[in-house]
Amino acid sequence: MKSFNLFTTTILVVLAFTACKTKQADVLTISPKMLKDKIAGGWAGKMIGVTYGAPTEFRALGKTFDDSIQWTPKDIRGSMWQDDIYVQLTFMMTMDKYGVDAPAKKFQEMFAKAGYMLWHANVQARKNYFDGIFPPASGSPEFNSHADDIDFQIEADYLGFMCPGMPVTASKMAGKIGHIMNYGDGVYGGIFLSALNSIAFFESDIPKVIDEALKSIPTESDYAKIVADVIVLHKHNPNDWRAAWAELQAKWGNDHFCGSGSDFNIDAKLNGAYIVMGLLYGDGDPLKTMEISTRCGQDSDCNPSSAMAVLGVIIGFDKLPREMKSGVTHMADSLFINTDYSFNKAVDNTFNYATKLIAENGGKVGENEITIAKQVPEAPALEVSFPNVVLDRKIPVFNKEVWTFEGNWQTLKKMGWPQNELVEQSKFAGKQGDAIEISFSGTGISIDGNWVKDGGKADVYLDGKLARTIDTYFYYNKQEHDNVTIWHVTGLADSQHKVKLVLKGEKKPESLGTNIYITNAVIYKTAPKKSTSYKFSFEK
Repeated sequence: MKSFNLFTTTILVVLAFTACKTKQADVLTISPKMLKDKIAGGWAGKMIGVTYGAPTEFRALGKTFDDSIQWTPKDIRGSMWQDDIYVQLTFMMTMDKYGVDAPAKKFQEMFAKAGYMLWHANVQARKNYFDGIFPPASGSPEFNSHADDIDFQIEADYLGFMCPGMPVTASKMAGKIGHIMNYGDGVYGGIFLSALNSIAFFESDIPKVIDEALKSIPTESDYAKIVADVIVLHKHNPNDWRAAWAELQAKWGNDHFCGSGSDFNIDAKLNGAYIVMGLLYGDGDPLKTMEISTRCGQDSDCNPSSAMAVLGVIIGFDKLPREMKSGVTHMADSLFINTDYSFNKAVDNTFNYATKLIAENGGKVGENEITIAKQVPEAPALEVSFPNVVLDRKIPVFNKEVWTFEGNWQTLKKMGWPQNELVEQSKFAGKQGDAIEISFSGTGISIDGNWVKDGGKADVYLDGKLARTIDTYFYYNKQEHDNVTIWHVTGLADSQHKVKLVLKGEKKPESLGTNIYITNAVIYKTAPKKSTSYKFSFEK
């Protein structure tokens, strides 16, 4: 009986100890002061990084940026005009007005009606809103040829800032908002970045932060694969980022839909890889981290901005280099364009949202200590925007052997770049019944043209059947777009196809005309991706 009691007592002690240990492992603690400091570090990192890389943006395409980089703390003021900041502040304004759980359409509406300029997936989502196409369709491959672009990746940091140690909560919010303008890898970029920032509050080991954040996206996705490649390359040679960059470029540099056939690559996954390159090879040093992410090229203001946000959360604002802090502090109450947010307000409101979300997700917010119910990252279902789609050829509208015209089509001449001289830019017509047709062999096609203030409507027929009615009017904030996708389709049978645009002679009331402008057709084919293994040619 005595031995039984001793055994029972021992078991109870072990169980109590185990329960206590499990409980401790399931919670994270942080002081309110430190939480706010890390949030401030994240926002400051965004501002510092984007202005550091701004002069280099898209000046190195398919190569590294090797010129000098000039940056001073005064340059941080330029972050007031950067889409890396003002778009996600608009999303916070949406939360302020409609609540954290606002429908995706409200987020789309707020940023569609904001006064700033947008590009790529964002501007397509803006146009989709005014054309009556709402999320998730607005970011889908069917209605957005920029579905895999970087846009949401550069706008998702704030979700991680307001979800410390809660990557699942951040990812769910990112999945809803990200589908406004992106799909597949484009959404995964935003989920990955929000997870990086969420995890960075409680983990200072950068490789561990990256490994943990990767669990938030499907391992089968190309985004996860390219990040895994960066990790492998860094492990094999942690001292030469340029050699690793060359290996990465050879495998992934031309794998993108938007900008197919050119060195220009706005794809989320490649630019995401450059963020990870900066974090891993930067060794926790802010200047080194920014320099590497910048010198990797392509969207080289967004990438150091994203990398510095993560590092800013890890370090915290107080421990950032003095000159960086001074540059942020100097403009801390200045408003970012077309928002009612300053740096100080962003920090305060992010902190308020963070404590609210912590409490709603099983945590406790005390005066001296905040307890967070730790979350284990979960990956969403796999989405692939343009599976196995590769560029076949581009056909200018001036190729009379391929294009046929009905009606009065004229030639538009515009100042070319960089030649700065008049060149034939597009063919256009505006009367009802005017038509343009192209026959092609392949599995996909993009009809490119202009979104303009005198744009009109046309019916698009694919192989004799009405596919969709398009509207090419666009003049929001006096912004027009030349040579953009006005209609596209992929996933066709690999055979001969015909696309015909028939002008309706109709327009939106605000349009100045009924014209349709065509620049070229981009033909795609389907080809399984080749599996490339790294040979680590840089090793001796």
